[in-house]
Amino acid sequence: MYNKIGSTKNILSQNRANRRIAVNLAPAQLSMQAAEMKSMQDDRTTVGEIRARVLAFARERDWEQFHSLKNLSMALAAEAGELMEHFLWAESKTSGEILRDAKKRSAIEDEIADVVIYALEFANIGGIDLAKAIETKLAKNAAKYPVEKAKGRADKYTEL
Repeated sequence: MYNKIGSTKNILSQNRANRRIAVNLAPAQLSMQAAEMKSMQDDRTTVGEIRARVLAFARERDWEQFHSLKNLSMALAAEAGELMEHFLWAESKTSGEILRDAKKRSAIEDEIADVVIYALEFANIGGIDLAKAIETKLAKNAAKYPVEKAKGRADKYTEL
């Protein structure tokens, strides 16, 4: 369902629980082909823009029918495992060296992208406001890990 709001179109999606979520897409972002023309970089791309591109990609392929929260959470975990595989048996202190190899770096970038794409699609389908969820979680973590107790320590909050 498309609702025109100003210069953007508000795309509403229904997940399996019949909850509606909204992702604002600029007209140029309504198809992946148009979106692919705009190069994304961390310093100039918002989370909302990335979410919109992930949603458009899935919609163009009619994949939302397969994107239950269960399936997306499992896919996210599988991709996280594939990311971890690149660092399996590496020493913690030297694990950063793996990224210096161009071929390995490219494969690792693919895996981290898969993890984030599935997390974003999970938020899309689940109607989760990521910015708000992150803000709330950081506040909880700040309470559990006060700077004066946690700085420089890797202990769990119950051990501080």
